[in-house]
Amino acid sequence: MPKSLKQEIIYGIMMVFAMVYPMVCYNVTLNVGGTQNFVFAAALHELPIMCPLAFLFDFFVVGPIAKKITFRIFNPAEDKIIFVILMMSVLSVWMMCPYMSLIATILFKNGLQPEFFSIWISTTVKNFPMAFFWQLFAAGPLVRFIFGKMFK
Repeated sequence: MPKSLKQEIIYGIMMVFAMVYPMVCYNVTLNVGGTQNFVFAAALHELPIMCPLAFLFDFFVVGPIAKKITFRIFNPAEDKIIFVILMMSVLSVWMMCPYMSLIATILFKNGLQPEFFSIWISTTVKNFPMAFFWQLFAAGPLVRFIFGKMFK
C-alpha cells in the first residue's frame, strides 16, 4: 500500500491504466458486437481522454471517500489487511463505475440526447460486473504485486 504522496500518485496511475484500458476494450467490444483485433488499438485512442479523468476523480474524490469509509469500519493495525483491500476495491468500483460510464456516455455515445439517462444507466449496468470482477481478480492483484516489487 502507498505510504507517501509520491507512492499514492504512482499507485493511482498504475491502477487507472490497469482499469481504464481493459474497460475501454470491453466497451468497444460491446459496441461492435464482439472482440476483434482492431479493438485493442482503438482503445488506445481513448486513453489520453479517459485516464486523466479517471485519475483526477479517483485521486481527489473517490480515493479519499473510500479511505474514510474503509477506516471507519476496519483498523489496519487490528483487522486482516485483506478486508481493508477488498473494502477499498469494492468502494472504488462502486463510485468509479457510474462516473466513468457517465463520461463515456457523454463523449462516445452521442453526448446529451433525449435518451441520455437511459443510455448512461444501461452503460453503467453493463460495466459494473466487468469492472468489479476485473478489479478484484486481475487489475487489483496485479497492480499491488508490481507496486510491492517497486517499493519494498
